[in-house]
Amino acid sequence: MASNFVSELKWRGMLHDAMPGTEEHLMGGMQSAYVGIDPTADSLHIGHLVGVMMLRHFQLAGHKPYALVGGATGMIGDPSGKSSERNLLDEATLRLNEEALKAQLSRFLDFDSESDNAAVLVNNYDWMKDFSFLDFIRDIGKHITVNYMMAKDSVKKRLSAESTEGMSFTEFTYQLVQGYDFLYLYQNHNCTLQMGGSDQWGNITTGTELIRRMAGGKGYALTCPLITKADGTKFGKTEGGNIWLDAHRTSPYKFYQYWLNTSDEDAEKYIKIFTFLSKEGIEHLINEHREAPHLRILQRRLAEEITVMVHSQEDLHNAVKASQILFGKSTPEDLKLLDEKTFLDVFEGVPQGPIPRVELESGLDMIGALSAKTGFLGSNSEARRELKQNSISVNKEKVKENYVITTSDLINERFVLLQKGRRNYFVLLVD
Repeated sequence: MASNFVSELKWRGMLHDAMPGTEEHLMGGMQSAYVGIDPTADSLHIGHLVGVMMLRHFQLAGHKPYALVGGATGMIGDPSGKSSERNLLDEATLRLNEEALKAQLSRFLDFDSESDNAAVLVNNYDWMKDFSFLDFIRDIGKHITVNYMMAKDSVKKRLSAESTEGMSFTEFTYQLVQGYDFLYLYQNHNCTLQMGGSDQWGNITTGTELIRRMAGGKGYALTCPLITKADGTKFGKTEGGNIWLDAHRTSPYKFYQYWLNTSDEDAEKYIKIFTFLSKEGIEHLINEHREAPHLRILQRRLAEEITVMVHSQEDLHNAVKASQILFGKSTPEDLKLLDEKTFLDVFEGVPQGPIPRVELESGLDMIGALSAKTGFLGSNSEARRELKQNSISVNKEKVKENYVITTSDLINERFVLLQKGRRNYFVLLVD
């Protein structure tokens, strides 16, 4: 007997709307459901994670999850929540992206087990690529009226007076293509439920309508809320762009920092959505946090859980170590263990100054490093004074005026970290 998936989503704040009868349908035994995933990049970002977590909860409840990579729909572009069309991709790029996404999804979903509810990855390009335009409008298009399609909020918004872009016929047909996906999975995989963000409700219900009209069957819809931040800024975005699950796009350090810097209000919400901790465990953490918010217990646990889930225990360990570097709780060895991307992420915004490699090969004196060659400190006399006061460090180790920086001080063969006091940093960038 499957556990109650819908009630699990409810207490976690992950249920926005569900078609009547959905909960009862799921309690009747193992069912199949799918979530569509945009394949326009070779990595998921954290905006995708809610849908992925829903699929994981679905599998944990004893049901069979399908992750649908939208190869065909990725070639069109979904108007929902967008103000303009997306760039379209060729098949070779879509296939590469599909493989990369499956590898990431495998950290959440069990694709490999022999059990009946093993996860399945499908790509709608596989059933759409040989469907001619004439066949599609004859076999599918005639079942849905233009009036029905025009009534969808995503369409109305794009055609409203406020919209300067309008809407292409290509985008207008998106809901028909997505609706056909649901029909296809219903007929070929006995998939009776589609899940997605609340902005997908119109597209999902077009699918349930096709199932009713063309297959005489019953499809169900379930959506989760769109994730927001308490301060009104966009979830999953920083000044540098998306927070990706791929370590090459967003380093584990930066990924960890994103969750660590969550507000108290958001942390209480996110720890239910983005971890698999129990209700009792989460309530205990929230109470602990409220008693001593300055310890940031919720944020730390949230960041730890999700970093291990997306990356690894070792990546978490390294991210925590890297996080301590700016606050003085680290050793020169910790600094030298940083890879180049993490080093640049840790010291993002710290002033940098180029130094020719030849300068280090012949030995760079401290006055030159601090002032004459870099401008880190205002004058040679200030540099001498700070050195005398023992407030200057090279790569986290205190140095005197007679210290000479050489190539042996290089981190990743490129950087030397200068520091005055506890919080003033400067990076020598060796070219």
